[in-house]
Amino acid sequence: MAYDDLMAGPPATLLPIDPAAADLVSAPAHDVVRRHPESPLAWATLAEEALSDAAVDDVTAYAYARVGYHRSLDLLRRNGWKGHGPVPWHHEPNRGFLRALAALATAAGRIGERAEEERCWQFLSDSSAEAAAQLQGQNG
Repeated sequence: MAYDDLMAGPPATLLPIDPAAADLVSAPAHDVVRRHPESPLAWATLAEEALSDAAVDDVTAYAYARVGYHRSLDLLRRNGWKGHGPVPWHHEPNRGFLRALAALATAAGRIGERAEEERCWQFLSDSSAEAAAQLQGQNG
């Protein structure tokens, strides 16, 4: 009889390839979002671009990041995630979620939403310490 290791915690969530990833190589994120509105990666890219563009209002960047974050939660749940557990950075398709979460943390800080900023950075660190190390301080 086999027993699950109850101390090991939940298994890592590995998302499927995001179809928008290939389009983002050659098309502007704004156009890719229109073709793939379900894509966390497309929304994360759009949010990151907005955060790095001084001409774009921080509220707009926050909105893009929030959409990416919620699209990510939908995708995570459809792929077995139960609300916690590792979402490894080394698995390329997970990066849309992780980048959207980092962009949301950054944008939340810029609009003065400090509690959300802290929650998002903690969530990112809990999901992937490697992603947190890579992404903290990277968005504009």
